[in-house]
Amino acid sequence: MSPGITRRQFIAGAVAAGAAALAGPAVESSGRKPKSLTDRVEIGRTGVRVSYLGLGTGTVGFNHASNQTRLGSIKFARLINHAYDAGINFFDCADSYGSHSYLRASLRRIPRDKYVLQTKIWFRTSKDAQADLDRFRKELDTDYLDIVLIHCVTDPTWAADLRPMMDVLEETLQKGVIRAHGISIHDLETLRQASGHEWVQTVFARINPEGAVMDGKPAEVVPALEKIHASGKGVVGMKILGEGRIAEKREESLRFVLGLECVDAIVIGFESPGQIDEIIKMGNRALA
Repeated sequence: MSPGITRRQFIAGAVAAGAAALAGPAVESSGRKPKSLTDRVEIGRTGVRVSYLGLGTGTVGFNHASNQTRLGSIKFARLINHAYDAGINFFDCADSYGSHSYLRASLRRIPRDKYVLQTKIWFRTSKDAQADLDRFRKELDTDYLDIVLIHCVTDPTWAADLRPMMDVLEETLQKGVIRAHGISIHDLETLRQASGHEWVQTVFARINPEGAVMDGKPAEVVPALEKIHASGKGVVGMKILGEGRIAEKREESLRFVLGLECVDAIVIGFESPGQIDEIIKMGNRALA
């Protein structure tokens, strides 16, 4: 894809990057930052190791659908398997995206210990967190979930308001049913306070150099992420391309986020195999 391609073309999946853009065999990163986008890194102190680049399945995701699920099951599976073959083992999903069953079908050929699932529970409608987690495992056809986040936290009082759900997640963690828990944040003050919550093991936070679809300006968000990371919690970045709004500045955004020591891994909502190839190629060029 040429540097001048439009945002519309990128989102539409008009990219057709060649197989040469693939990253090659995945390796363990020996330092804090990866040497390639498919190097394995640890999320905080959770013990969960993922490819630095993850694939998101929730672009414009709501009401149990997303741009990824709207591709249909065949194209969705092709996307997931292309990502895995390129070295990506980290897949982000959520109940509200409706992507669990799509991932189950797409990952069927891959041994469970070879990929990592991050999903989210929608607290605004959940009446029984344990029942929801059991349903998630059934939908994903897995005995355990790697990371479970409370989805779209927007109120700094969340820890008091959602204590019953937090307790259920902690109990399932102790039983080995999940490996880590945390919050997906959509509010600046909540982001600033996250480092002080012992329960939080990892956060999913919006970050890019333009402030596109973020909780504040980069100058406000980055210090909060640094504080979270310094507290030993994991930080996974999302909205790296501002949900497509800054796709034309994708290489600049990648370089910016890759330069942040406080971000352990990132998730991008790809919609075509070519987009995956291009971003891996761009990111590896930035890391060289």
